[in-house]
Formats: sequence, C-alpha cells, structure tokens
Amino acid sequence: MRMSRLFSQTLREAPADAEVVSHQLLLRAGFIRPLAAGIFSYLPLAQRALHKISAILREEMEAIGGQEVLMPVVHPGDLWQESGRWYAIGSEMGRFLDKNGREMALAMTHEEVVADLVRKEIRSYRQLPALLYHIQTKWRDDPRPRAGLIRGREFTMKDSYSLDADEAGLDAQYRAHYAAYFRIFARTGLSTVAVKSDTGMMGGSLAHEFMYLTDIGEDTLMLCDQCGYAANRQIARARKPENAPEAPLPLQKVATPNTTTIEALAQFLNIPKAKTAKAVFLVGKFLVEQKTGERFVLAIVRGDMDANETKIASAVHALELRPARAEEIRAVGAVAGYGSPIGTQAGDDLLVVIDEAVAQSANLVAGANDEGYHLLNTNYPRDYQAQVVADITTARAGDACPECGVALRAVRGVEVGNIFKLGTRYSETLGATYLDQDGKSKPVVMGSYGIGVTRVLACVAEQYHDDYGLCWPVTVAPYQVYLASLAGKDERVEAEATRLYETLRAAHIEVLYDDRDERPGVKFNDADLIGLPLRLTISARSLEKGGVELKVRTRKDIALLPLDEVVERLRAALQTLYDEIMAGVKTVTLAD
Repeated sequence: MRMSRLFSQTLREAPADAEVVSHQLLLRAGFIRPLAAGIFSYLPLAQRALHKISAILREEMEAIGGQEVLMPVVHPGDLWQESGRWYAIGSEMGRFLDKNGREMALAMTHEEVVADLVRKEIRSYRQLPALLYHIQTKWRDDPRPRAGLIRGREFTMKDSYSLDADEAGLDAQYRAHYAAYFRIFARTGLSTVAVKSDTGMMGGSLAHEFMYLTDIGEDTLMLCDQCGYAANRQIARARKPENAPEAPLPLQKVATPNTTTIEALAQFLNIPKAKTAKAVFLVGKFLVEQKTGERFVLAIVRGDMDANETKIASAVHALELRPARAEEIRAVGAVAGYGSPIGTQAGDDLLVVIDEAVAQSANLVAGANDEGYHLLNTNYPRDYQAQVVADITTARAGDACPECGVALRAVRGVEVGNIFKLGTRYSETLGATYLDQDGKSKPVVMGSYGIGVTRVLACVAEQYHDDYGLCWPVTVAPYQVYLASLAGKDERVEAEATRLYETLRAAHIEVLYDDRDERPGVKFNDADLIGLPLRLTISARSLEKGGVELKVRTRKDIALLPLDEVVERLRAALQTLYDEIMAGVKTVTLAD
C-alpha cells in the first residue's frame, strides 16, 4: 500500500480525552477514529491488525476442533426471556422494538442463540461432542466507556461454545480452551495470567479470566508467588485471622456517642477492630418467576475486614446490589451508623447474610439500632439469626493465601479473555437435549469461551510502545515493512523505490510504501509512530553506498542491504522476529 493512497493520517497530538497510551497512539497513528462514546471506526491499519489477530484465533480454535459459524447480532427478545436473562440484565443490554412491535436485543453474547441451534440440530449422542465459534460484533451499553478500545460499548469478540454429552466432555473442552488461550495470547505477543473469576451473568460452575497485567486495568487480582494461587479480587479467598476463643458473655447495651464508623467505635471502646461487627445495608435485585423484585440485604462482616459485594450477591443469589437509601434502612428498623440484625423487623423483605468470621467470633460489639448506642458481647446465633453464612469479605494485599498461607499480592489487570463451565444452565432452560445410548433424553452440557479481539489490539498497543510510537509484534503488525523513499527531486531514487516496492509485493512481503512528498523527518516520525517491525530507507546516499538501509523498529543499529539481497535479508529478519514471538508460546495446562 502506498502511503499517498492510505485512507488515514497521523496526528501530532492526541485528543485531550484520550486517557491511556494505547488510545492515544492508536488515534495518533491513524488506526481508529471515535464516532461516539465507546464506539469507533477501524481504519485500514487497524483492520489489517485485527485480521491478523482473527487469523490466530481461527487457527487455534480449529486446532482444538472448532467449527466456524456466524450468528446474528440482532436477537429476538423472547429467546432471552426463555433463559431468564432478559429480566436479569439491566440497561447495558441494547433493547428495541422492530416495526411489528416485537422486542429485540443487540447481542451481548450468544449462549441463547447456541442453545436454540442445539435444540434444532442436535438429536443424538452421536453428534457430540461439538465446538462452534464465531467472530462477531457485540454491544454492551457500558455506562462508563473509557480507555479507548479497552472498555468500549461496541466491540468485536471471538466466542466459542462447547457441546458435550457429560461433564467429563465439558472438562476436556474447558482444558483445551485454557491451553489454547495461552497459545493465542503468546502468539500476539501479549503477556497474560489466568485467574479464577466470578461466573456473573453467565452462570455455571467455574470460570477463569485471562488478564493482561497493567496499572490501567480496572480489575484487581490476588496472586500468590509461592503456590500460584490466582483469583480476581471479586472472588478471591484469604485465610482470615481468628479471634481467640472465649465463652459468650451477657449482652450489654452501652452509650457510644458519635461513633458511626468502626474506627471511631474501636477507639472509643479501646478495642481492636476485629472485636467489632460492621453492618452493610444493601438492596438486592432478585429474579422470581421471570419477574424482578427488590429485597433488603443486611450484610455483617467483622470490623477489621471489608465487605465484598460480588460475594454477597453470589451468596444471596442477587442479580445486582445497590446501597440502601436512608428511608429503606429505617423501614426495616435499622439505624445507619448503629446497625445490626438485632432488633430489626424480621420478614420476607429482609435477608441477613453474615461472614463466616463473624459466625466464628465471640462477643463482638455491634450496633444497637438506637442512635448513640452499641451492644457489647453479641454472639451468633444466640442473639440473632441469618439466612446465609458465607465468605463475603474482600481479600487484601498481605492477607494469607488460602492455599499455602504466604502473603498475597495485589496487581491490576485488563480482562482479555474468559472461559465458563455453563453446564446445563441454558440447555435445560431452552430444551436443548439429546438422546443418549439408552434412548433417554438428556440436556446438552455447554461451555462458553470469549476473547475480546479489539481489546487484544489495544492491550498489544499498550504493551508494545516507546516514547516515539507503537512497536507492533510481527504477528500482529498491519504491515511487515515500512519503506521510506527519500527521493526528493531525484528521479533515480524514486524509480528504485518504486521498483523495490513492486519487488517486495511480488515476494509477498507486506509493505507500506511511504511515497509522499514529505521531509525525511516527517517520514521517520510517522514510521516510528505507526510502528511496523522493519523500516527500509532508500535515498541517494544509500544507493551511493550500494543499497538500502534496514532498521528494526525496536533497535538502534542500521544495516545496509545490497539491492539484490533485500528480499532474502528481509525474510530472514522477519523470521527472526517471528521466532522470538513463538519462543514464548508454551504449553500451559489447567491444574486440578
């Protein structure tokens, strides 16, 4: 491609609202242009890079038995209503009415569509196992799109769906995806780790996220360097320090003026925070018989720990949680700043969930639900009841690893892929069954596996750049070679550059030919900004020396290549860069 014809232009400065480096550089290098918040047009350079990523995805999916399909981006609402997710998912789902007044949805994911295909196509165990995948546009109306392609509303995703007769088959396909994902990310040059994660709106029994570690990430991961334990903080566990065992003491109400925080309470009574119980007032959204309703959730954790809303939602099976309003707190008989389950109005609208550490700790100080007063020596279950006892606290850096006891560390990351064991959650709901060897009808066992293609592009840009611009890995770069012609008015240089351009194209070397009438500094700056792996420079001076200059984007040295050796030397240089990437492709298996 000639730069003079490329539908793109570089920018000297990034727009002020571009927060992160990848967003800034993809804009400046002419890869993307914004249309609206979280919605982008992908210009030719970006599209070529996305094709490279997609080709890697296709190769690795087909290597584990995947068959490519293409499913619709617009779904009938009644399909999502059958699964129940129509009611469970909030405003992030794009909904509209077609001209006949039927409810429709824009695709967030395709579990329902796959289950519908299965119930129409699968009849016998002989048709299983199967693995379907596609690369498709998705829409999630994120209220806070940010960081360019890293958190967009419209994006491209590879999602695959495994279909099996039993859990053993699902386990095999889950493990195959786990290993394939590490190969995929390594082939793009992206460094990732896998962590256990919340199943969220997808449901199922097990999930892992593949994370690119970066300070700009919105997810916090808890890692153990000793035993390899890794989990998203949303579900991460930690060994909790135990209070010394003691006999329950009588309940006692004491005045505690101006102690609406755990810190103030512990200081006023001169006790450690671990001897207090903290109340968290929430309102949960629940799905009951295809309808949603709200219920007050009163969560109790020990004062030296933090409540984890994801764990609370999972423990009580809430679709989502929000902070309770003042009038809602008063309605259940609680008092903000002095709350506990003791003295609240029991009923169907109040759900009490306590952390396991609270259940195991004696004589905690808790709110009296009377402003300015607390209760000494509260004990569960002597003084109050709870519908749920579970781990509902947040793991923190320095907490003991749940597996080996070594201190956990916290890092931030961006989720670039995920895998889910769905089981029969969708097949049972939508009637996707098969006949086994005995002629009995059984639900197909499903798995779901996603990779954000456009997000991978952004993360590669985030990982591979320097002060001058992008530095694309050879496996993802939109072109392999940047050919800069410094011809000026020299017709001989221009002729040699054009001839070299055609020679490289004939040799199937991907080349971006900068034939513009620009100063050398402009061309070199754009070459660095766009960040192709190799740069060839042809000028009167290089021809006088007997050839063209070759520079690897990430190195300072420049080599002179004789004209008759350019193709051979470029192929060797590209192979070296490719081998460096492939050296990082390891076989990674999922531990039991």
